[in-house]
Amino acid sequence: MVKNNIRCDSYQAQLARWPKEGKVILAQHDEESVTVYQAYNQSIGQYAAKHQTFGGDFSFTRMTWIKPNFLWMMYRSGWGTKVNQEVTLAVKIRRTAFDSILAHSVPSSFEQSQYQTRDEWKSAMAGSDVRLQWDPDHGPYGDKQARRAIQLGIKGETVQRYARDWILDISDISEFVNEQRENMKSGSLESLYTPTESVYVPEDESLIKKLGLAL
Repeated sequence: MVKNNIRCDSYQAQLARWPKEGKVILAQHDEESVTVYQAYNQSIGQYAAKHQTFGGDFSFTRMTWIKPNFLWMMYRSGWGTKVNQEVTLAVKIRRTAFDSILAHSVPSSFEQSQYQTRDEWKSAMAGSDVRLQWDPDHGPYGDKQARRAIQLGIKGETVQRYARDWILDISDISEFVNEQRENMKSGSLESLYTPTESVYVPEDESLIKKLGLAL
């Protein structure tokens, strides 16, 4: 099934395929692109979908967060019900751009596996436009999973390039989100559909090691 340029599949069918634990990038992707999700108010969301870029009331001076995992976005936005998160956007970006974002990312909190000292980590943060967070993934009802989900904060020149050069398509999938929220609320997950996602593996092996991905 395809909705708003997004391939979709049964949630239960996908759940059986997904890893149960570890740091995993679940995403809809192909050889050229990776889809990430963002949620905004009506003004910002509708402008982006109409103009196929960000502008209008969108702030280029603040950090904005992108999430390749649909259900993690649903957890954060309350399935599109939280204030200023009513419009869900599926943003298809160049795969090379996504890998570049990953390569320049710095964890939001100190990790000894990557940095020998806190000063080294703080220096890396000062020199990067990208923040990385690994958080517990969540099921449709907000239940925590052992699997970790990634979200990436971008700012500065990276946001400018994101809006100017990296976007291939922006789809407003709010109607789909509303439909699936009702399916989810019905108490039966048999009718729940979510974007088709599989484990994303960067081509660069050093990046796989840096991120500590579970393969």
